[in-house]
Amino acid sequence: MDSPMVDLIKRHEGYRQYPYQCTAGANTIAYGRNLDDVGISEQEADILLNNDIVRAEKDLQAVFDPVFLYESGDLSYDRYSVLVNMMFNLGLTRFKGFRKMIKAIKDLDFDAAAREMLDSRWAKQVKQRASELALMMKRG
Repeated sequence: MDSPMVDLIKRHEGYRQYPYQCTAGANTIAYGRNLDDVGISEQEADILLNNDIVRAEKDLQAVFDPVFLYESGDLSYDRYSVLVNMMFNLGLTRFKGFRKMIKAIKDLDFDAAAREMLDSRWAKQVKQRASELALMMKRG
């Protein structure tokens, strides 16, 4: 709940969704949060992470039927976690580029899905992360 003081600061600072350099040259975001001097706390980082996970889960519904994701029983929690992890890391547009992996998952061919994960530029970039996630996909 905002107070007159909060409203005053918001009006003076203005809201910026993306980082910018303030007039003093500091990296800043939102309502004048000086990232260079203040940064973000671990608690704030956890809030951001939780929000990003919710967004990744929602984005998965643009690729997979929600019944398949949540209710069918065809996708284990570990495999679902792999998909959320990849969506979180890649974003929706790049995730959709894994067409063969997505098809393999829809076909319940998790070995093929794991192979497709590893046969990618993403796997070369994230190395151990991809290896761990592919193993989770394969083993379920």
